[in-house]
Amino acid sequence: MSRKRQDWTFDGKGERVSADTFQLNTRQLTSEDMDVVFQPIVDTATGRQHAVEALARCKRGVFRDPTILFKQAVADRSAGYLGRVIRDVAFQRCAGTVVYVNIHPDELSSRWLVRPDDPINFHDTEVYLEITETAAFQYFDLCQSVLREVCARVGAHLVIDDFGAGYSNLKRVIDLEPAIVKLDRELITGIDQHRRQQELIRYVVQLCEGLGARVVAEGIETVEELKAVREVGVHYVQGYLLARPAYPMPEVDWPLTASGRRRSTASPPPQSVDRSAPKRTYSDAVSSARRFRRRR
Repeated sequence: MSRKRQDWTFDGKGERVSADTFQLNTRQLTSEDMDVVFQPIVDTATGRQHAVEALARCKRGVFRDPTILFKQAVADRSAGYLGRVIRDVAFQRCAGTVVYVNIHPDELSSRWLVRPDDPINFHDTEVYLEITETAAFQYFDLCQSVLREVCARVGAHLVIDDFGAGYSNLKRVIDLEPAIVKLDRELITGIDQHRRQQELIRYVVQLCEGLGARVVAEGIETVEELKAVREVGVHYVQGYLLARPAYPMPEVDWPLTASGRRRSTASPPPQSVDRSAPKRTYSDAVSSARRFRRRR
């Protein structure tokens, strides 16, 4: 009896992966292939959860590395499709929870995000759409048109992620009018040991407050870093010190007392979306989409 030859390679974690995995088009992935975990984003004034960030994890071989997954999705021209699959899984799992969702820049041009049956339209509380600082600069026109359209239609909020990681035009970031600015981890690591770094973040927080935005510090891994960012006025924090990404959603491990003086801010936090009106169902949205196609 003949035995079919199987070729193997290794992923970045040293695990054996079938070479067939590399031949898999990401457009073939379904919700059964995807997992989504959640990491809390915590209010520094109270130590309580403000929201969670949804993080995609693929179950298929080398695609378990999100960087490889999305790089291949871009090559397959399926980033929009993949983003929709991830949102299908994420929103099924986070009902009743404020959620941050990452948007890949290639999703903007594919227009998947603006479809009337997208899960973003049906979430029962606030939704924050994250785009990286670099993408906000390189895809500025698309961010203005697509993300603003979605935010206006469903009451979502725009988040600029990895702020300070690149060399973007600050004016372009400001012109997008984000509700949240997330500081890149490079600005946060070891901040307790560097006075100049603390003053820089203090200035950024004041700038964002003046523009009506709040600030999240990512990558908090030590109590000292947490104390330092809270001292300079950062509104929210996220990192392994507080909770690792998981599903079911992990509880926050807050190492500090919630007492202490609350900062005064120039602008209030983003207003809650008015959800009092009856919400459409998925079937309503699908019917609307079909009518729209017939009119075209």
